[in-house]
Amino acid sequence: MKIALAQTNIIWENKEANEACAMEYIAQAANAGAKAVFFPEMSLTGFSMNTEKTAERDGMTVSRFGEAAAKYKIAVGIGWTGWGESLAENHFSVLNETGEIISDYIKIHPFSYGNEDKFFTPGNKMTYFKLGNYHWSSLICYDLRFPELFQIASQTAEVIVVSANWPKKREEHWRHLLCARAIESQCYILGVNCVGIINDTEYSGGSCVISPHGKIMGVLDGKAGILTVDLQDRIEELRKDFPVKKDRRWDFYISEYGRQK
Repeated sequence: MKIALAQTNIIWENKEANEACAMEYIAQAANAGAKAVFFPEMSLTGFSMNTEKTAERDGMTVSRFGEAAAKYKIAVGIGWTGWGESLAENHFSVLNETGEIISDYIKIHPFSYGNEDKFFTPGNKMTYFKLGNYHWSSLICYDLRFPELFQIASQTAEVIVVSANWPKKREEHWRHLLCARAIESQCYILGVNCVGIINDTEYSGGSCVISPHGKIMGVLDGKAGILTVDLQDRIEELRKDFPVKKDRRWDFYISEYGRQK
C-alpha cells in the first residue's frame, strides 16, 4: 500500500493559504498513486493557542477535505482545531476515499510546557480505522513521549500515524522516539511534521516512515514536499516470528501504576 506524508511550511493562522497548498499536495499524492496522504498537526493554522480565531464550530475543514478526498479518490488525514464544551480540542481526522470520516482523534496529552493545556481540553479516547489491508490508529505530537499509548494502540493497529508540529531544537528526540515506538509496538510508525519558521519557531521537518524493525524507510529533511512509501510487511507474521507482545504483563503494569500513584 503506497502512502504519502505531506510536509508543509504552514503559514501562521492563514487557513485559506494553507488549505490551497494542502489541496495541491492531495492532488500530487493521488497522481503518485498513493492511497492515503497525511498532514501535520493543526494543518491549516500552525500550533496556535489563539483558539478564538482558529477553532471551528461547523467542522468546515473536515467537510472541505472530505470533498477533496472524494474528488481524488484518496484517504486524507488532516489536523484542525474545534470547540469542546469550554476549551478547544486538537483534532486529527481521517477521511476515506469517498470522503467519509472514519476516525476523529482528539489529542490525549496537550503540551503543558507550551501552555496547550490552558487552551485545549484533553481527549479521552483512542481511535482506530481500516485502510487497505491494515488497521490504523493516530496520535498527535506530544503523545509520542508516552509509550503507553502506543502499546494500547498496537493491540489493534498495525500502523500508527503521528501528526506533529515538532520543533528543530528537539529534532533528535523526534527521530529516536519514532524509531523506539516502532520497535516497541511492532508497528509501522508514520511521523508527519511541518517545516520552516512558523511564528518565530523553527521546524526541521523530518517526516518519515519507520518499519516495525526500526528501519527508516523514507525521510524528508529541511524542505516542504511529499514523501511516498510502500507499506509491505505483514505485521501479523512479524509478530508471530518474534512474539514479544505475548510476554507483556498488563496486569502487573496496571497494578504497579495504581500502587505508586
